[in-house]
Amino acid sequence: MSDIKKAVLAYSGGLDTSVILKWLQDTYQCEVVTFTADLGQGEELEPARAKALQFGIKPENIFIDDLREEFVRDFVFPMFRANTVYEGEYLLGTSIARPLIAKRLIDITNLTDADAISHGATGKGNDQVRFELGAYALKPGIKVIAPWREWDLLSREKLLAYAEQHGIPVEMKHKAGGSPYSMDANLLHISYEGRHLENPAAEAEESMWRWTVSPEAAPDQAEYIDLEFEQGDLVAIDGLRMAAHELLANLNQLGGKHGIGRLDLVENRYVGMKSRGCYETPGGTILLRAHRAIESITLDREVAHLKDDLMPRYASLIYNGYWWSPERRTLQTLIDQTQQSVNGWVRIKLYKGNVIVTGRDSKTDSLFDSTIATFEDDAGAYDQKDAGGFIKLNALRMRIAANLASRKG
Repeated sequence: MSDIKKAVLAYSGGLDTSVILKWLQDTYQCEVVTFTADLGQGEELEPARAKALQFGIKPENIFIDDLREEFVRDFVFPMFRANTVYEGEYLLGTSIARPLIAKRLIDITNLTDADAISHGATGKGNDQVRFELGAYALKPGIKVIAPWREWDLLSREKLLAYAEQHGIPVEMKHKAGGSPYSMDANLLHISYEGRHLENPAAEAEESMWRWTVSPEAAPDQAEYIDLEFEQGDLVAIDGLRMAAHELLANLNQLGGKHGIGRLDLVENRYVGMKSRGCYETPGGTILLRAHRAIESITLDREVAHLKDDLMPRYASLIYNGYWWSPERRTLQTLIDQTQQSVNGWVRIKLYKGNVIVTGRDSKTDSLFDSTIATFEDDAGAYDQKDAGGFIKLNALRMRIAANLASRKG
């Protein structure tokens, strides 16, 4: 008999987590609390409530939470203040959602006096690491049930057989036509894995993409948008201020229409294997380009370079599940300090998969001085003779080394 009396399950209502719900009831004989997060995935979430009720979950133990604003405001935007990119390409759309889900799982365990949390991440993936590192950081004594590391239902066929045996409703996409893509969606992105994407040489099917048209099918007319930033965060599009999640949703729509934000990537997973996935991140792609543009005129050169040096470390911390770690929090404090002066607007042109910066300005914090940078007469603002001494001093060590080499040789 298990000593776990109540477990909080991260529950989507799909095949995997529906099987897990029943498996928890049978294997651990515990009370189950379900938690379903609305992160802007665009799916109807009420069916998850109906399925949970069908399996005897008490209404007060069903949590369906709208986390869209918290997700963008407190996780996505802080990440983009660092211009975060993993392995040169990936904008971390899945990774950045996991610490929020872990936080809410722990919140609900505290609200319901639960003993454990449970999740549907497989033993091959990164999400098991992200969920559990976050949970342990926030509640060190929490117990974790990871069914994919315990059961023998390690194939789609076995899951379907278990579902049929226990009367678990199965959508038609699981019954016919081969395995569906494994998808993760939130306001920042959609990811796709599985099917023929497991062959890294195979091009993704055009029908797979949900948010973006192909660049070939995008409008022939470019579209311009003005993005306004305050302390490093987007606050308005074309002068219209909106909540954080509404801003990102609007960027997704604009970018998707112009074929922006598709990515085909083979990444190095935390657990040691290489994994091929395809991603749609239209709004994030625009936001990253625009944020770097406003930083280009508002950040000191060495501060900007320091941020670029630190960014890969920061990206790895998020990818590997260390959002709640002291080192990520410390880096965030430094990054946020640099953003106090990142205020102004950026004009972006969207055209057939391209995000093109066409202008930027900051009335209060621009370090761009046209009287110094000009190619015309600068009226003495810059003394070009100063460059000679600077060059000679920086060349001195190389001249000494070259002289030594010539004497030796």
